[in-house]
Amino acid sequence: MAEAYVPEFRWRMGVAALLVGGGLLLGAVALYRGLFAGGGGANEGAAPGTDVSRVAFRDAEGNRHTLADYRGRVVLVDVWATWCPPCRRSLPEVAELQKAAGEAYVVLPISVDQGGWADVKPFLAQNPQLGLTAYLPEGGKALDAFGEISGIPTTILVDRHGRLVKRWSGYGEGLARRALDEALRRR
Repeated sequence: MAEAYVPEFRWRMGVAALLVGGGLLLGAVALYRGLFAGGGGANEGAAPGTDVSRVAFRDAEGNRHTLADYRGRVVLVDVWATWCPPCRRSLPEVAELQKAAGEAYVVLPISVDQGGWADVKPFLAQNPQLGLTAYLPEGGKALDAFGEISGIPTTILVDRHGRLVKRWSGYGEGLARRALDEALRRR
């Protein structure tokens, strides 16, 4: 009777060995990326102080803008997509901040939807309560100055001189407001 379990035991040991081997390989790749490719973790993205003023984007009418257009004002960039549930949760707060903006700061929600305006315009029309003015990046590399954006929403805070202050991925209620208030207190 003990012999009947030997093949099953070998099969389970083989699967376990494959899983452990796969995990080790995945860990090695992650370590390599972290050490040599500059990616991963909290260091992901451009460093604070990086000049990001060349980031270019377009409004719904096709007009080109860059972050340099907003020198003298603090800029909050929200990178989002219509299909992203955390982005959808963050948009009411982003819209509220955008409506309250003035001479001190501006809020720029930049959509990375692959369908571009074909995705964004219907979404905004279906959600008029937001009153959001959205933008699209100007081309595939337009946001490269921010560094890798591996998750959305990603929020980027830029100082009055076009330099990155802070960035984070994910949505936390009130986080954008607190970061913006802190940046506005700096001169």
